[in-house]
Amino acid sequence: MSAALPERKGPLAGLKVLEIESIGPGPFAAMALADLGANVLRIARPSRASAPARNPVLARGRTATLTLDLKRPADVSRLLGLVDGADALIEGFRPNVMERLGLGPDKCLVRNPRLVYGRVTGWGRHGPLALAAGHDINYIALTGALYACGTQESGPVPPLNLVGDLGGGGLMLAFGMVCALLEASRSGRGQIVDAAMTDGASVLMGMIHGLRGGGRWPADRAGNILDGSAYFYTCYECADGWMAVGAIESEFRRQMLNLLGLEEETASIMAADDRDPAVRRRLASIFKTRTRAEWQKIFDGTDACVSPVLRMDEVTAHEHNAAMGTFSTVDGVVHPNPAPRFSRTPPPHPTQSSPPDAAARLKDWGLAPFDVL
Repeated sequence: MSAALPERKGPLAGLKVLEIESIGPGPFAAMALADLGANVLRIARPSRASAPARNPVLARGRTATLTLDLKRPADVSRLLGLVDGADALIEGFRPNVMERLGLGPDKCLVRNPRLVYGRVTGWGRHGPLALAAGHDINYIALTGALYACGTQESGPVPPLNLVGDLGGGGLMLAFGMVCALLEASRSGRGQIVDAAMTDGASVLMGMIHGLRGGGRWPADRAGNILDGSAYFYTCYECADGWMAVGAIESEFRRQMLNLLGLEEETASIMAADDRDPAVRRRLASIFKTRTRAEWQKIFDGTDACVSPVLRMDEVTAHEHNAAMGTFSTVDGVVHPNPAPRFSRTPPPHPTQSSPPDAAARLKDWGLAPFDVL
């Protein structure tokens, strides 16, 4: 008799989270918790009720959206009533906005001492920039991350909004909240989890600071092992696209050079400086002679650490991503499936904007379907 398949509810099933609607890191953190099974109820402003469709990936997995005008005392009281039965709350306003609305942690934790109150800002809650406007590019500018990305010719190049908004803000907030929820399960006491994107982005730069402190990151930009300056850790254009080379270790590098047909030159290339422009030109000229598919056939299954650089519209079809089940397509939109993976409590893959058991989840909040959007 075969073993029963694990129930796909996720490790956070049963956890109740209030999400005060915001942009960027707030919904990313809420998505991460919802992906893993949390019962996330989004609170939207009336002005947002008729707004264009939200980002379908970041908005996925919410139990429902409840529209409240938090400038109305009656709606504030209604939200505080929901706080009473919540395990956690997420907010992403500038400092002191929730306090002015009468919804700060001082009010919420008195009503529900077990509540984990998660908040995310760009600059943090104090300091000379705390109340200033900003976006991902501004926050990572102060951490060294932005300066380190790019080339000598380009200057600093923003790494999308992955380092500030999503990694340093949203993911760090979600991680912190799960840590606080674990502690609350032992102590019976909640607390405030305060995620500043400048803090989080700085933590993400920790390894680079360590390399620099050990003398292994000599250049401020474009002259280091992981920033695209080394001939063995960069991208090369081929006849119809790009290939990524990450042959850091000498045995992998030797294999990469041999597969490029450079057996007789391998010793001299490996003895050259990592940033030797002649070596880079030599490899670039070879990569241009074949298509991406031809190079992929040569390098697949080897330890040369060479991979095709896929466009976003290609990622779902790649055989490895397909075999791993990395993506789902819902209503024509590509969704990365929840990560990481769990052996006993795997979360479901996204199938729609709200979970199929949304009515039961609403009942846990004391709500009925007609109460919400």
